Amino acid sequence: MSYVNIIIPFIGGLGMFIYGMQIMAQGLENAAGDRMKSLLEVLTKNKFLGVLLGAFITAVIQSSSATTVMVVGFVNAGIMNLTQAMGVIMGANVGTTVTGWLVSSVEWAKFLSPANLAPIAIMLGVVVMLTGKRHSTKEISSIIIGFGLLFVGITTMSSAVAPLQDSESFRNIFVTLGGNPFLGILAGTVVTAVIQSSSASVGILQSLAAAGLVPFNAAVYIIMGQNIGTCVTAMMSAVGAKKTAKTAAFMHLLFNIIGTVIFSVLAIVLFEVVYPNAGGGHITQTQISMVHTAFNIGTTVLLFPASNWIIRLAKKISRTEEAEVDEGKVLLDDRMLETPAIALQSTEKELVRMGHIVADALRKSKEVLFTLDEETLHSIREEEAVVDRLSAGITGYAVKITSLSVSEKEHKEVTGLLQVLSDMERISDYCENISEFAEVLLENKTGFTDKGLNELKEMIEVCSDSYFHALEAYEYRSREAALQVIEEETKADELEISMRSAHISRLAGNECTTEAGVVYLDALVCLERISDHARNIAEEVLEQN
Repeated sequence: MSYVNIIIPFIGGLGMFIYGMQIMAQGLENAAGDRMKSLLEVLTKNKFLGVLLGAFITAVIQSSSATTVMVVGFVNAGIMNLTQAMGVIMGANVGTTVTGWLVSSVEWAKFLSPANLAPIAIMLGVVVMLTGKRHSTKEISSIIIGFGLLFVGITTMSSAVAPLQDSESFRNIFVTLGGNPFLGILAGTVVTAVIQSSSASVGILQSLAAAGLVPFNAAVYIIMGQNIGTCVTAMMSAVGAKKTAKTAAFMHLLFNIIGTVIFSVLAIVLFEVVYPNAGGGHITQTQISMVHTAFNIGTTVLLFPASNWIIRLAKKISRTEEAEVDEGKVLLDDRMLETPAIALQSTEKELVRMGHIVADALRKSKEVLFTLDEETLHSIREEEAVVDRLSAGITGYAVKITSLSVSEKEHKEVTGLLQVLSDMERISDYCENISEFAEVLLENKTGFTDKGLNELKEMIEVCSDSYFHALEAYEYRSREAALQVIEEETKADELEISMRSAHISRLAGNECTTEAGVVYLDALVCLERISDHARNIAEEVLEQN
């Protein structure tokens, strides 16, 4: 027997299996992008909904490791707390069982035989890709082609290992793994850690099972080890991250280790005491899917009530407590780029957070021209510096999203996001300008006339309201708020013209000082431009709607 003729086709089949899984996952992710983005809101709800979200996302992107890495990124960015992360991690273990059921469908649905289905799926996908005009059609073709390649890969692996049925030494390896739970768990852990995919690791096990090489007890222990091995990716991603992110990675590891210990004890009792002969029989692909699903769902159900205890234990191991978020830190993490749709949603949330900081600076600017309060002047400048840091960070992150495989709609959303970001940043600059005008009045110990004060207050109210409504329109995608911005911007234009004319008349009549007069005109320009940028934001919302 030539092992080279077995290993090379097996590696090729594994590569095709993983590649097909990734193509299918990318198509599913792009097709379900909007739904995944809206489901991000679930994170603010409760742990049980987090479990459902984790299961859904993992089923779509076909990787519990990728989901957990993304969770580590969320925690590191400060937009998900450890309780929310725990729910998603538990759900990820359930969602990862989907691939196993796809592979085992060749047994419980004979018409899905890879020999028949894979070539048809690939050809159908290619036809759809070549004839389809819409972007959504292209995503559907990716799903179909990926599905076909996945089946070709599993068929190639199964065919490659078929000659090993006659190898007594290879059979003895699995008999040894079944008789020694520790070795079985270790084998599953090492293989999964090396290829960094529990779905692919289960696929390998199923291809060996199809050749009749795997005893039932060995498969059970290997499956448990696979769940520990999948934690390696998240642990590696937490290197260099904040302590809270490391805690999230430890939570994932503890969850799977505790589940493995509990169910290993039950398995040992079952195979050694209750049914001593049950472990020696060969396991089928469908039975592997059943064991994998039962183990993951069982672990989730069993440990869900104890999840807070797991969080506390992970905190002790990583020696950390959740800390306050630095307002000027960009709460985005490259780990979230694993799923572009959710990365985009997170970027929009971060932009809204920046928008509220701008709104706070604008509220202070409304008063500072009249109060001339030095503490408020300093506060406005600090907030403008925060906005500058956030603007630079969000821009860089948005550019990274555009370099990923995103849909045409998502690409337009990123472009619109960058435009809104620019408008908000300019409004923040104008707030700082207004604070500088107040400083000029303070240094020259001068002020506006009563008539000038009343006019300026009216202009400030209209222009600041236009931005507040623009922020509301963007945050909630409110068409009504956007239309209100346009009305207010039109009113601001009219006020600017009439007030400028009235003020020039007052200057000609020596009713106010030159210093105050210059500040008044400059403030009018700044306020009118604030309303212009607010209108830009509103128009972007209307275009998206």
